[in-house]
Amino acid sequence: MSTTYVIDPPIVPSLPVVGDTRRFAVNRIYCVGRNYADHAREMGHDPDREPPFFFMKPANSIVADGKDMQYPNLSNDVHHEIEMVVAIGKGGANISADKALEHVYGYGIGLDMTRRDLQGEAKKMGRPWDTGKAFDQSAPCAALTPATQFGHPTKGTVKLLVNGEVRQEGDLNQLIWNIPDTIAYLSTLFTLEPGDLIMSGTPAGVGPVKKGDVLEGSVEGLSPLKIKIV
Repeated sequence: MSTTYVIDPPIVPSLPVVGDTRRFAVNRIYCVGRNYADHAREMGHDPDREPPFFFMKPANSIVADGKDMQYPNLSNDVHHEIEMVVAIGKGGANISADKALEHVYGYGIGLDMTRRDLQGEAKKMGRPWDTGKAFDQSAPCAALTPATQFGHPTKGTVKLLVNGEVRQEGDLNQLIWNIPDTIAYLSTLFTLEPGDLIMSGTPAGVGPVKKGDVLEGSVEGLSPLKIKIV
């Protein structure tokens, strides 16, 4: 028997795939905190003393490339954080670092948009970051490129332009925890599933946006991301 519901089930969040008419269904979005040393320092932390930590965003917080992002309510200090996104194609738990890349479907570009004022309040009170990180439209993402086309990058420029001016720029080789190690560690905390996304961390230069700003993100070799704040 087919399952029936008392309400219509929500639409499955998804991302386009470069060179394919099919879409990548998104399950969960994990974000790695302070994974570039310069960004950790600009946020007042010592990158040499911290193991990786993670927070999450809902899958339906995705904003597609080329679309507008609504400036969120209850904040006067919304920040941009550009990141390379890792898309998981094969699930698993306790994955070893030397096998981790076998679980990667592909890569993309994403923005971890942050209500910095609400995040700051939560930090001071010892509360979770959800209000600062997991709000509606907090995860703009570009199309994914399969690893079969792109390979598995260990270096490459990560850059964000705001209104044509460079705000953030770093390189994937600056990641404190590289992609295999990140996947391995995360898989000890959660059983990874196909459709999961991992935002791998942001370089230094995070800062505020305002209505009317145009954000353009890039990672060498990947489909670019462009959104407007409205």
